[in-house]
Amino acid sequence: MCEIKYGFEPFYDKESKVLILGSFPSVKSRQVEFYYGNDRNRFWNTVCGFFGEETPKTVDGKKKFLLRRKIALWDMVTQCEIVGSQDSKIKNFAVADIKKLLQNSKINYIILNGGKAKEIFEKNFGDITVVYEGLPSTSPANVSFKKEVWNEALTRAFNI
Repeated sequence: MCEIKYGFEPFYDKESKVLILGSFPSVKSRQVEFYYGNDRNRFWNTVCGFFGEETPKTVDGKKKFLLRRKIALWDMVTQCEIVGSQDSKIKNFAVADIKKLLQNSKINYIILNGGKAKEIFEKNFGDITVVYEGLPSTSPANVSFKKEVWNEALTRAFNI
């Protein structure tokens, strides 16, 4: 049995409109104490690039970007046993209280970053009426990532 690891609190405010849910923070994310902390993860370049912005260099800059763009971040798993960062290694996990987050924000669209996030979401929150869609993981381990798929989803999410 390995040690329990803990994820992050949701990052959002009451004006957040789009929620992006991952599975669980990577080792590098846990080291920097914020979402998508691995420089090789495509998340920040993809989402910031969609809005025509440079990726902020600091966690504070990333938080300001998210608030300005009304984006909330969280993970489906709030705590688990895990070795490394691979989703396949997640064991004995607790699921995030997505419904509570939805009650405290204006979120009207959910993007699920990767297959594991989608699997856990649909198993636990299939009855949620907010529109959601699963997208290919932005993880550097996902060799089939396509930025165009994310851009199309972000266009739908932000009605652009």
